[in-house]
Amino acid sequence: MPRPLQHRRLLRAAAVCATAALTFSAAGAAGAAEPTWTETGTSYVNSLTGSQGLASRADGSLLHRGLASVPLSLRVAGWSHVGDPDIARGYTFDAYQGGDTTTKKMYAVTAPDGTRTTYEHVLDQGELLNNSFASVSPDGQWLVSGEWGTMNRLQVFPAPVLNPAAPAAGTNLPQAGQISLDRPVENIQGCDFVTGTRLLCASDDAAKEVLQVDLARPLDGKPVTGQVTTAFKIPQRSVCSGSFEAEGIDYDTTRETLRVEIVPPSPCLVTTAVISYTMK
Repeated sequence: MPRPLQHRRLLRAAAVCATAALTFSAAGAAGAAEPTWTETGTSYVNSLTGSQGLASRADGSLLHRGLASVPLSLRVAGWSHVGDPDIARGYTFDAYQGGDTTTKKMYAVTAPDGTRTTYEHVLDQGELLNNSFASVSPDGQWLVSGEWGTMNRLQVFPAPVLNPAAPAAGTNLPQAGQISLDRPVENIQGCDFVTGTRLLCASDDAAKEVLQVDLARPLDGKPVTGQVTTAFKIPQRSVCSGSFEAEGIDYDTTRETLRVEIVPPSPCLVTTAVISYTMK
């Protein structure tokens, strides 16, 4: 049996070792939880029909959206811009915005049979008219959207059609609890869920980067916080020189493939690059 002084020294040594082990374990767990995105290839789409966003279908094919993707009937109704779409449970969700004087934004939901239903949202006080993207949570219950400029939030709505709490078409689609970000983000063009508590967002800021937003918990219609970190910068490659524009983003959960769009400078902007990544 150790003497009292030795006993105290042994206890202190054990405590130091235990603390070091816990610290190492926590650091290892945290490091293991963070993915590394590895670029796997680049494809190209016509910017008129594909520069605003994309979404992966269940069969692995891609849905693209561009300025020419707005149906004539919606354009006549004043909806002149379509954002980055999403597909959930076979339904396609599109985010639409109108002109500078509009007081609403609109979401169009297209059923697997091609039937399209529109849902309008009257702008709340302080809300911008921009409607950059639509992203549906993995449980199909919540529709996440974003504005423009420098923002400290993402908007959340009950997902039309899929969420029983969502109102019927023809009535106002209200906001649910927003995602409050721990730091401002700039010019978010699109977001997509990787898990129930993690989104990846394409930011058309000066750096042209993909941001990671980690939620404190899965969306439930109540306010929730989101921690923002930088996942990686989007490559800017073109024979044309000038300003690039980051655009849509999609994560194919079945094939674990991330895709992000970037539009090159003029005159090369007629073709949009779609860069693919896998998680390592």
